[in-house]
Amino acid sequence: MNKCQWALNSPSEELYHDCEWGVPVHDDRLLFEFLVLEGAQAGLSWSTVLNKRDSYRLAFDGFDVQKVAGYDADKVEELLQNQAIIRNRLKINSAISNARNFIKVQEEFGSFDSYIWGFLDGQPIQNHWGHHRELPASTHLSDLISRDLKKRGFKFAGSVIVYAHMQATGMVNDHTVDCFRHREVKQLSENEGAD
Repeated sequence: MNKCQWALNSPSEELYHDCEWGVPVHDDRLLFEFLVLEGAQAGLSWSTVLNKRDSYRLAFDGFDVQKVAGYDADKVEELLQNQAIIRNRLKINSAISNARNFIKVQEEFGSFDSYIWGFLDGQPIQNHWGHHRELPASTHLSDLISRDLKKRGFKFAGSVIVYAHMQATGMVNDHTVDCFRHREVKQLSENEGAD
């Protein structure tokens, strides 16, 4: 069974690839989780973040955006002592400030889902890459979303991080065409559009 080449780097990446990567996400809690995790990844490997994902869920109250938005300086210090997560002050502080901005977006648009998917009119982009080397690190659309997020005060929201978020949450199907998940993810998107 053919799979995207990056998925073969580790068991955690393979499981994530087979079950989650590229599947359209419309749940605000999960959209927030991926926003935090993609920001945490900056400068690190995705497998490092995936291996700490359960610890992040515990440390960040299940990625409850309201709770994270209320974190204070004592909570930041507690998180910085947590060896099970990435102990980077800038990344931890950005998760908290991003939670506050996430809530503002929810208040303005009704949900973060409505806001982020609005850039695509709710329809995922279906790419047809023949080889993993063809995949872009960012696109014009991720540039556009990044600029808007930054304007709204989001940190760790550069175009490369935004594009990774788009891939993770199924806004774009970047499975290579020889990967068994390319067609499955495409069908999920089509079935969703038919609802």
